Amino acid sequence: MKAMIKEYGIVTTGTLIVAAGVFFFMLPSNVVAGSLTGLVMVLTNFVPIKISVLTFILNAFLLIIGFIFIGKEFGGKTVYASVLLPIFLAIFEFAFPNNQSLTNDVLLDTICYLLVVSVGIALLFRVNASSGGLDIVAKILNKYAHIELGKAMSIAGMVTAFSSILVYDKKTLVMSILATYANGIILDNFIDGYNRRKRVCILSSNYEQIQEFITNELKRGVTLYQAIGGYKKEEKTEIVTILTRSEYGALLNYLHSVDKSAFVTVSTVNEVVGEWNRKRRFY
Repeated sequence: MKAMIKEYGIVTTGTLIVAAGVFFFMLPSNVVAGSLTGLVMVLTNFVPIKISVLTFILNAFLLIIGFIFIGKEFGGKTVYASVLLPIFLAIFEFAFPNNQSLTNDVLLDTICYLLVVSVGIALLFRVNASSGGLDIVAKILNKYAHIELGKAMSIAGMVTAFSSILVYDKKTLVMSILATYANGIILDNFIDGYNRRKRVCILSSNYEQIQEFITNELKRGVTLYQAIGGYKKEEKTEIVTILTRSEYGALLNYLHSVDKSAFVTVSTVNEVVGEWNRKRRFY
């Protein structure tokens, strides 16, 4: 239950960030970056419906697709996010009826939009959710075609970006295409940052105490290797473990109190697959 509350809290935060990026940076600049909201911006020029309402309608259709091709867990969280997104947009529309560009510069608005929305979407993808819309198409491409999520977002969004020519000028079209492409790159970088872990190798005479700290306090598994020093030919036990950044910081603090002379090497792991990713259990 606690884990579910935490996940839905992340979904709420991510959706709010996405809505803020769309409302305060995307809409005022008319840059149709590859997203469902971008498509809605174009369609509202032909259909007399509010952005929040049309977003809800199109999201409902794509949610059905998501349930069919991705699964119930993704669908449940995405339903929640898809309902929240138009609600947040409606709140912003009511609170800021004369929404104007915060920067008065299309390029700056686009850059701000990309950074803000990428953070929100990365948070959602982190808990196997999305804000709905073209994120669902991207998740389907990721699942069945094994395309990285950022690249999948760019592919899914290009149709929307090209649709901007129906309403706006060529400059807006070019900006929309570039923004859609950049959005994919930035999103992949954010996702990679969430997935990165620390592979820590420790040589210490107090390896048993360190092992107990990792397994009992950090709730992570360790692997022990017998190593022979090349200089003195002494046999030692090496501890190898994979930790998050915060866990690595806690381990360093513990090492300073137990064995300041411990030899530690650290490398970055871009992704961990398998049991490690589940609720802290040994591997």
